[in-house]
Amino acid sequence: MPVLLNDCIEGLKLKPDGTYVDLTFGGGGHTREILNKLINGRLIVFDQDEDAYRNRPEDERLIFVRHNFRYLKNFLRYIGIEKVDGILADLGVSSHHFDTPERGFSFRFEGDLDMRMNKQASITAADVLNTYDEDSLFKVFKNYGEIKKSGKLVRAIIAQRTTRPFKMISDLLQVAEPCVPGREKNKFLAKVFQALRIEVNREMEALKDMLMQTKDVLAPGGRLVVISYHSLEDRLVKNFMKTGDCEQTQPEQDFYGKPLVPFIAISRKPIVAGEQELQSNTRSRSAKLRICEKL
Repeated sequence: MPVLLNDCIEGLKLKPDGTYVDLTFGGGGHTREILNKLINGRLIVFDQDEDAYRNRPEDERLIFVRHNFRYLKNFLRYIGIEKVDGILADLGVSSHHFDTPERGFSFRFEGDLDMRMNKQASITAADVLNTYDEDSLFKVFKNYGEIKKSGKLVRAIIAQRTTRPFKMISDLLQVAEPCVPGREKNKFLAKVFQALRIEVNREMEALKDMLMQTKDVLAPGGRLVVISYHSLEDRLVKNFMKTGDCEQTQPEQDFYGKPLVPFIAISRKPIVAGEQELQSNTRSRSAKLRICEKL
């Protein structure tokens, strides 16, 4: 069930003969709705997951790129496309990942501590827990899980792995649950798993790379539509759409004080799910949609 589907489709301002990119195919919900609006147009979709590739629709207007979206510009050039009319990125982990125990994305099931979106990638969540030094683990949980007091958790991880390396989700839960502050068990564990997933898949680096490339591949008037699910992503997206740079919070100015920006914001504030969608799709609870247009 795609999140904020109607808002995304409206935000893209689709032209029947336009060229569009869905950077996060996932379950294909957004992709299929975009195809419904196209006649002679083209849609390029990215997803590095083999399960997503097997779920792709057979459609001559669709080109599937089985790679990380951080290679957006290179693959568009390879296909022979210089400019596109719109780009959609739904940054959330697909429901399929969360609901497949052997992928290791959720603490609801037992399974390997994997968390790789690309099964060919070399590093797993277990590798992070078993090999990172104390300072590196502390940074992972602080920066990517936004866990303010992660020292207790990190020390428990290091103590555990000296006698029994981490392999299964239950191994991590056995260490993490005693570190839960107060009664926030599910919230705390969600942050722990989020931090590991972001580190394993290098998600923040990939997001920065992709966003910077959109300046070159979007045609004037083209739309960038991004759904984020946690504050780290949303902060990057907000800064980028405002300034054209992921790190800057204020745009550069010319000699006369005019802002030098590549985009104009279509949604000044993030668009969030309405009450009806919140009831029918729990994954929409933390979703924030931002839209901008290339000048």
